[in-house]
Amino acid sequence: MSRSEPGGGGEDTIPPAAHHRPGGGFRNPWRDFAPDIPQGFLAWARAHRTTHPRPRDPDPSVFSRAVPAFSSPRAPAGDLSVTWVGHATFLIQIGGLNVLTDPIWSERPSPIFFAGPRRWVPPGVRLDALPPIDLVLVSHNHYDHFDSRTMRRLAALHPNARWLVPLELGALVRRKGALNVQEMDWWNELQLDNVVITCTPAQHWSARGFRDRGKSLWCGWTVRAGQRAVYFAGDTAYFPGFREISERCGPFDLNLLPIGGYAPRWFMRFVHMSPEEAVRAFRELINGHSRSLMVPMHFGTFKLTDEAMDEPPQRLRAAWIEAGLPASQLGVLAHGETRSLVARSESASGK
Repeated sequence: MSRSEPGGGGEDTIPPAAHHRPGGGFRNPWRDFAPDIPQGFLAWARAHRTTHPRPRDPDPSVFSRAVPAFSSPRAPAGDLSVTWVGHATFLIQIGGLNVLTDPIWSERPSPIFFAGPRRWVPPGVRLDALPPIDLVLVSHNHYDHFDSRTMRRLAALHPNARWLVPLELGALVRRKGALNVQEMDWWNELQLDNVVITCTPAQHWSARGFRDRGKSLWCGWTVRAGQRAVYFAGDTAYFPGFREISERCGPFDLNLLPIGGYAPRWFMRFVHMSPEEAVRAFRELINGHSRSLMVPMHFGTFKLTDEAMDEPPQRLRAAWIEAGLPASQLGVLAHGETRSLVARSESASGK
């Protein structure tokens, strides 16, 4: 993986373990990353929000809901479908497996049930209506991606599920009741029958309190079953790694990319992509493969940052048109909506 220095013309190689912090913990290996997240949050909360009025949010009814159409108990091994539960939670059916990402069914992404941003739209699938879950992928430990109450319920309902988590999150997930938990580092691979799962880099951070910043890793995930492949970016800013993820793990039929949580930009650009950056990331991920689909996430479910709730998909569509990308390659799902992807031929896959 390489990067360019701001204002410079050269590239230098990032060592494979550069995201491991000397003395323990983890960091982003790209030099343009804001070093002081807590101070940035304080500046955002105390200064920016008192001097910059936030745009008006729409009525929650602008976010439609759909009736899920996933296969139960499992889809055929050659099928691929995705159902949006909300935020970064998807049910993915690939290689005959039922895969769940960053599960959160709680009303609030918060350590306490009565405080924090309230869910705008109910989960698109009832937790007790899920098919048998084979695999749960967790990207990091922030409360809107790592929800303790949901994890306990999932572990009880699906005790045979396998949980894959980034480094130093395994013990915490086991304390929520999960029985089969495995930690993975960036670029680690795991094969389950005919399915290969890869832990991929991301630019973000981790913390659940005031003293554990960076003590556990953050990541994205790819899942490949034969010629079918999915990339789940997790929670990430734009960073110079998407092309390498595609080259090493792609091409992808399905790219699940975050588009919300980007305002104010002076601070959020270090941890969250804007819709325009998500389009840029998608173009680097598809690498000329015209059958690849982008499904946006991380918007329309919780009010976490300063942009209007309906702004991310609007800006995404505008950036999509400006980039000259085909409308058929963008799938903005309603909560609960299932999108099935037709199989691509071996010759079209480039493999």
